Order: sequence, then C-alpha cells, then structure tokens
Amino acid sequence: MRKKFVFTPVGASILIIALFILIRALLTRNSYETVLGLGIIMLLLLLGFVGFWKSRLFKTQELVWKTPVPFTANTAEETQIAVPRLPVPLFFRIHVIIQGRFYPSASIGSLFFTEIAIPRNKSEGKIKFSFPMSGKFKGAAYYRIRDIFGFFSFPCISPQQRTITIRSAPINKTQFPINAQSGAEDRHNKSSGSEERYYMREYSPGDRSRDINWKSSERIDSLITRISPDNQEKINRIEIYFRNYGPSAYAALDTLWLLDRIKARLSLFLRRLMEEQGNYIFQIHSAREYWEIENNDELDAFLEELSVLSFSPPQNESFTGMGSLGELFIFSTACDIGLPAFLLSCIPRPVSIFLVQPAMQKNKIAEIETLRIRDFIAKNCLPVFRWFFPGKTEQLKVSNGKMEIAYAETRL
Repeated sequence: MRKKFVFTPVGASILIIALFILIRALLTRNSYETVLGLGIIMLLLLLGFVGFWKSRLFKTQELVWKTPVPFTANTAEETQIAVPRLPVPLFFRIHVIIQGRFYPSASIGSLFFTEIAIPRNKSEGKIKFSFPMSGKFKGAAYYRIRDIFGFFSFPCISPQQRTITIRSAPINKTQFPINAQSGAEDRHNKSSGSEERYYMREYSPGDRSRDINWKSSERIDSLITRISPDNQEKINRIEIYFRNYGPSAYAALDTLWLLDRIKARLSLFLRRLMEEQGNYIFQIHSAREYWEIENNDELDAFLEELSVLSFSPPQNESFTGMGSLGELFIFSTACDIGLPAFLLSCIPRPVSIFLVQPAMQKNKIAEIETLRIRDFIAKNCLPVFRWFFPGKTEQLKVSNGKMEIAYAETRL
C-alpha cells in the first residue's frame, strides 16, 4: 500500500507543535498553554480514531475508473470516477488519486499526478485526466479518506494498476486523391462444398431483389445473391511506408512532436479510406514491423500500436517492392535523413509523401501545429528537464512525387 503513514505533513507538524507546547507548559506550569496543547492533541486523537475506524469499511470496496475508449490526446473529456456508496464521517472527504508516468512515443517518462475530492453526499466525480500528445500512461488509481483540516489521510484500497494507450490528437486536413491501383485482385466467393455458389455470395443490404437466387436460398436457409463473372468484387491493396527513423535514445521533445503529428496524419489517412471504401487492404511497413489491415477491428488494433511506436535508428534503406506499379504512400518526418535516398530507389513507382517538418523562423508559414511545454504542467505532468532544450532537427529537402508538408514546433 502506498503512503501508509496516516499523518499528512501538516498533521505531523501540528502534532509536533502541540507536543512542544504541552511539554513546555508542564515545565513552566502555564495552565493556558497546557489547555491549548491538550486541546489540539485531543482533537487530533478524535479525528484520527474516527478516520481510522471508518476507513476500515472501505478497504474491501473497489474504485470504478472509466476512461474513454479509444483514449485520445488533447480532448476535453474528463474521466468518470465512482467510489463506494458508504457513509463518510463528518469533517471527512474521499480523495481519489491517479499517479504514474506518461511516456510520449515510448520515450523517457514524465511524472503524472492528479487528485479530486468527492463531495460527502456523493459517490461520483470527474477527474482531470488528459495528455497533450500520444504515448502510454503507466500508473495507478486509489482513494483515501482525509479530514477537511488536512491532518490525516487514511488508505482505503490497494492501488489499481493501469496501462493506457493515448492516441494522437486528430487533425482536420483534406487528403489528396488516392490512386489505389496497386495489387488489385479478384475475390471469388466460392464455397468449398458447392459449385452452385461459385459466382454467388451471401445477401447484403442494398442488393437488388432480382439478383437473389431463391431456389438456392431455400435449400440452405440463407439469402444468396447472384454475382456475374464479369462483376466480381475487387480488392485494392494500398502500400504504405511509415518511416519512423530518428533519434532512438532520449529524443528531444520537438522531435517527438514531429513523430506524433505524422502519426495523426497516417491515422486520418487510414480512417478516411476505410470509411470511403471497405474493400481496401492496407500493407503498412515501418522501420521494424509490418502490418496487413483488412477491416476496422484490425485498424483499431494497429492504431493502438501506432500510438506507442518510437523512433528507430536512422539507416539507408532501398525500396525492394516488386510486381506492381501502383502508388506508394510514404509518411515521414524531418528526422528521417535516409528519406531522399529511399525516394530515389522508388523510381519509377508513383509516390505520394506526407512529411512533417520543423517550423523555422525564417519561413512564413500560415499554419503551425504547436506543442507547449506548459501544456504538460496544465495537464498535471511534470516535464522532463531535458525537454526544455530543443533538438537540432533541420528541414529535409525532398522533391520526388506529390507532397503534403505540415509544420510543427514546441514552445515554452
């Protein structure tokens, strides 16, 4: 149990002062100070006994801690907290505490602490629990009974350990047109046990009633729709390279912010394509991993992994894709020093590039996505000292293919 000591710093100080007054009063036979010292000590004993006795009732009760799913950075949502519906003694309140560490993109963690007092006649409350960028939170939630004077703090339950993934704050950008011609292939809905269904599939809402094969539907007790051999379903494969190359060890906050912003663009890109047309298959390559995404469930699982994806050491990588002439979609940051060479190796494939660059003072840029270090403090995070020193990331010069460039910076 964390913080087993029931006296708060204020309570411990008051106790020491009261004992000092009482001892000095007894030595000097000062009746006024004797009464004052005894009065303070009796008040502390009374509050301590009541708080200790009542806190025993809460030790077997659980804390309900509901966070939004998915959990997104920089949202105005508050986390719902529910404590047991048990009577709280007069002059006492239940305090809910959440503490731990926040790791932006698997980098060095910053301390997090937040606390809320639940009104005496209520069992629910909302606690401020948010983060300014994507990453992972590892911590715990628990509650304690404290008196309104701030003398005592009695533990109630063991901390509930949680690991929460925080996704990047969304952006409102329009994507340029998609030419998804890579790897288009036919999908035959053929049943392994019935030749009759070779050019048929199960009925979907929106299919014409005249295309329903009623005889076959009666035999298998399921609606079957005829599919013409010349009108088979197509699957378009979208090949994506998420180049998370950069300073892997103790990255500066401004470089982490560049990585966060390119994650947000990739997330929006995938979401919009999935909403527009459900028969896309995304083939996503990162510095060390590969994903193939076919549906919304797999997309959600990927976005959870993407949120905590960190930098990998820079390296010269050549494109080795074969067998298709479709468009490549590349997402990268100015930290990716090997990007120009990689783009040259992609020729003659058409390429579309999403790039996040640091904003330079000499550039007149209309829109810059800004992360302020004080945002961490406002969201109950203690910034890491080295975050106050910016990195030395320069803008990357690339010219191959269509390009959408975004600019990001960090400030105090």
